[in-house]
Amino acid sequence: MGARRPTAGTPPTSELIRQLRELARDDSSLVALFDARGIAGERHLLSAWAHLGRSRGRGETRLRDRGAEFALYVSGEDQLPRALARVGVSDDTSQFVVVAERPVEPNDLVARFGLALDPTAYPRAVVEETLDRIGVNEAERRAVPTSAWEGLVLERVALVDLTTPSGHASTAKH
Repeated sequence: MGARRPTAGTPPTSELIRQLRELARDDSSLVALFDARGIAGERHLLSAWAHLGRSRGRGETRLRDRGAEFALYVSGEDQLPRALARVGVSDDTSQFVVVAERPVEPNDLVARFGLALDPTAYPRAVVEETLDRIGVNEAERRAVPTSAWEGLVLERVALVDLTTPSGHASTAKH
């Protein structure tokens, strides 16, 4: 669902992160919060979630925290700091995408973060800013019609599976 800060800077990013951590501690269901500028739609999120599930099903975990690992797939990045720079929330994030793995009451979840529902934040069309944030360059954009831009984002998600360094695919104890 889409959400926004009621006023600029409120709630602070540190509070949003604290709430995410609390949710992760209290429930095994995945809840994630992304900057809406980095999300290319429902298929983008579903593809990332499916890749995360397949990877973990094969025992190829990259990070202990599923939410952080989900951010890798959503961003199309293989390193968490770069992933969060692309799709993570920051002080300049005004619109958000809130993702919940299990059905929840949208108003309750958004209110827990101190945000307000905002249907203009999500879903929305893939625009150049989204592609910039995901790392799709100008040459790649020119190679396809704008109607295929979502496919470029889905390709980035799929490429994360191919970037696992050999022998470093799992954080599980052997």
